[in-house]
Amino acid sequence: MEYFVQQLINGLTLGSIYGLIAIGYTMVFGIIGMVNFAHGDVFMISAFIALILLILLTQFLGVTSIGLALLIVLVAGMFLTALWSWVIERIAYRPLAGSFRLAPLISAIGMAIFLLNFVQVTQGPRNKASPSILNNVMTIPMGNGSVTISERQALIFIVTAILLLAFWAIVQKTKLGRAQRACEQDRRMAALLGINVDRTISLTFVIGGALASVAGLMFMSYYGVVSFSDGFTPGVKAFTAAVLGGIGSLPGAVIGGLLIGLIETMWSAYFSIDYKDVAAFSILAIVLIFMPSGLLGRPDVEKV
Repeated sequence: MEYFVQQLINGLTLGSIYGLIAIGYTMVFGIIGMVNFAHGDVFMISAFIALILLILLTQFLGVTSIGLALLIVLVAGMFLTALWSWVIERIAYRPLAGSFRLAPLISAIGMAIFLLNFVQVTQGPRNKASPSILNNVMTIPMGNGSVTISERQALIFIVTAILLLAFWAIVQKTKLGRAQRACEQDRRMAALLGINVDRTISLTFVIGGALASVAGLMFMSYYGVVSFSDGFTPGVKAFTAAVLGGIGSLPGAVIGGLLIGLIETMWSAYFSIDYKDVAAFSILAIVLIFMPSGLLGRPDVEKV
């Protein structure tokens, strides 16, 4: 039982990271109907931004408080990654707004390749180790044994929950959220009603980039190493989570991320680790056979 609970904690930790990335996919798709395949590489860049800022603060500026350093990295990383995401939207997507549907998809793939190679050239092809932080572990007695929760895992749970609630409130309770939901239903009608559609799309990319930045910081602190290739696999897993939960649904993206993290971790714990990705994608295929819109997705209604 203790082993199962420990793997459950590990799976929820990994799933929280996937969920943060998946929200970026589902928000962009919900408004413009396009999968932003560069979002995984935005997450990868955010991990490098977090690493550089943390090294700068702790080793060069002499900040000794880990809590203060992480707070500064979190805020500055969200700003810089959101700025990256805004620039990407202005360069790669907005000029193609009126073109055929495949053009933005091709542009997204091209931007992903550019970001991958940009980081490889500027940071090198080798893995970059992060400073050792939050190494304390809390032991919780359970039955005849115990389970452990590290400070890194607790940080991921707390920050993820707070930010998800905050951004959910933004989407549901604010003027920006109402504009996003109006653009999701009908962009042309939203524009006729006075909503600045281009601005709403840009802010959606900014929010997605900010959440990817948090995921990048959590990923860097949890694994202690980052690489230029880290955008592909977590990006694909997060996209899978968004589809599993119902792409276009924010709660669905979070639930999908948690499920993918749990499936991976549990499969690795009880079966061969070589097939953990096969298990995750197999569950996705099975769910979509019986629920084509995902767990919380809404079926598309064709307008005539």
